[in-house]
Amino acid sequence: MRLLEREREREMRKKKQLGKYVWDVKHMVESIFIMFLIMGALATIAYYYVNIDHDQPHPAAVFKFYTPNPNTTSAYESLDGCDLFSGKWVHDNHSYPLYKDLDCPYIFGDFACGQYGRMDSNYQQWRWQPHGCTLPRFDSKEVLERLRGKRVLFVGDSVNRNQWVSMVCMLQTVIPLGRKKMQKVPNVSMLTFKALEYNVSIDFYWAPLLVESNGDHPTKHKTNDRIVRIKSIEHHAKNWVNVDVLVFNSYLWWRTPALKILNGSSEDSKQYNIVDNHRGYRMVMKTWSDWLYTHINHTRTQSYFISMTATHHRGVEWGSKSDENCLNETEPITKDDFWESGSDLKMFKILESSLNKLKAKGVKVQLINITQLTQYRKDAHPSIYRLHYSPLTNTQLSNPSSYADCTHWCLPGVPDVWNELLLTYILRKHK
Repeated sequence: MRLLEREREREMRKKKQLGKYVWDVKHMVESIFIMFLIMGALATIAYYYVNIDHDQPHPAAVFKFYTPNPNTTSAYESLDGCDLFSGKWVHDNHSYPLYKDLDCPYIFGDFACGQYGRMDSNYQQWRWQPHGCTLPRFDSKEVLERLRGKRVLFVGDSVNRNQWVSMVCMLQTVIPLGRKKMQKVPNVSMLTFKALEYNVSIDFYWAPLLVESNGDHPTKHKTNDRIVRIKSIEHHAKNWVNVDVLVFNSYLWWRTPALKILNGSSEDSKQYNIVDNHRGYRMVMKTWSDWLYTHINHTRTQSYFISMTATHHRGVEWGSKSDENCLNETEPITKDDFWESGSDLKMFKILESSLNKLKAKGVKVQLINITQLTQYRKDAHPSIYRLHYSPLTNTQLSNPSSYADCTHWCLPGVPDVWNELLLTYILRKHK
């Protein structure tokens, strides 16, 4: 009997030991599993923190503007109320450039920096980041679809042409050969690009001073003597009617201190008055405003005015030597609110005043204020990397900065951002 009881006790002890062992193994497995979960979570957090671009907006902000709102047509409508012109440049080599220069056959030699020897490409990889919101990612097909049947006309000087070429390059990348064409309009200073499948026309009209002047020929004009007919705008303006979007720009040619106001009927007339550039600009803006008010169907046509762009001719203003300019510059200026001396704030105020007077009369012309954002981009001009229309002299060749173009802009580059801003306004209207 006693032997039997001892045997039972031995069996009970074995079962208890086995149960304890099973529980320990189960507990160990659960502990290891929980440990792996914790380690995985910590690794994910560490990876996100190390790889996050701290210049990017908070993910919630990106979600807000990159995910279509069910109550809107696209992300463009989500930007209502945001100041698009106040912000900073953020390096972004994932989304930019929006196209490759060799993929756009329409870039003029003035702007084709890469094709004329510029080796660095960092200037192409900057995104404009407004404070408080993010511009939608550019989509050529979406833009073309929403502009279907529309005509966009750029009117102005060579900076305006710079922007027009940029828009053509941005849109044409998704259009197959045979479905697009570029041509000059006969007997008119106008070039037109057509996206045939979408029935979209993106045009440029050369009128650097808006009214008639001695600079009206796109290639044969004087650069140091300005003669204008202040009241004579109809010769140009008759070509601006019946379009869906008008985009004006006129500043570059007003930087001369004085100009001649022609009184006679001939360009060679000696009957003229000399006025300073501010007075002349104010007079021309009055002529332009009066014409726009009386000749444009503002129910159909959206009107925009692009503000002046910065030039970077004085390196001393951003810390370089006094005899240096934009040549060899490869990085933007990072100083907040930098302002270069070539940007005439008084001219900007005249433009603002003219647009405000039109607004008071019920005509909305949206100012696309690119002035401050271009101040920082000393790195984005063609400088010496462009087509030169006359042979360079030995004196010039010995001093490259003497012929560096610090006025226009390389493509791809800064003008693409101007168009992103412009399209944000246009597409919010074309719902």
